[in-house]
Amino acid sequence: MTDPIPKHVGFIMDGNGRWAKQRGLPRIEGHRRGAERARQLIRDADSLGIKAVTLYTFSMENWHRPKKEVGLLMKLLGGYLKKELETLMEENVRFRAIGETWRLPDYIKDLIRTYEETTAENTGLTLVTAMSYGGRNEIIRAVRKAIESGMAADEVTEESFDALMDTAGVPHPDLIIRTSGEMRMSNFLTWQSAYSELYFTPTLWPDFTKDELARALEEYQHRDRRFGSVEGDEDEK
Repeated sequence: MTDPIPKHVGFIMDGNGRWAKQRGLPRIEGHRRGAERARQLIRDADSLGIKAVTLYTFSMENWHRPKKEVGLLMKLLGGYLKKELETLMEENVRFRAIGETWRLPDYIKDLIRTYEETTAENTGLTLVTAMSYGGRNEIIRAVRKAIESGMAADEVTEESFDALMDTAGVPHPDLIIRTSGEMRMSNFLTWQSAYSELYFTPTLWPDFTKDELARALEEYQHRDRRFGSVEGDEDEK
């Protein structure tokens, strides 16, 4: 790949259920295949020069799914976390979880804590997992932090507010990719995505290959990112 490569890419991993339905399989099998794709994606992103990846793993809205499905998703997530730590350490990946993780089962919270502490000094790709996460919820929690800290009105700036977000210290995403053909953000990184480039593909998440990722990056390279300004003389802005 040639420059520019996005430093941070967010993924709305959509289409696991439809992938399974098309094949006459239970929905959880689609989620299982989706988890396998996510595991490989981390390696793909790293090999292409991406420095940070955020995966929309479990949204706040997902809690409203049938209790059985939520339970199976938690079991799948826990199973993934139990066996991936060694791999992340070998690949120098730094792990971080964002969202209302206190809502998750205790054994998953313990695994998250272990992952974050163990990988804290790694210097390779940063893997952010959005679990029990919603963009609006994150903003509300940041406002509460500001109030509770006694922050004065004139101290509230984009920079100071950004430091209160779950993603503090992680660059905002340059590119957000959504699979499955849906064309909406679904409450993902609402604050951080203000100037992100968006890429939508009809490919269902379990089928999103490294080649598909490379095509998304190629299109990104042809985008003109002006962050609200225009080309030409300053007087035209």
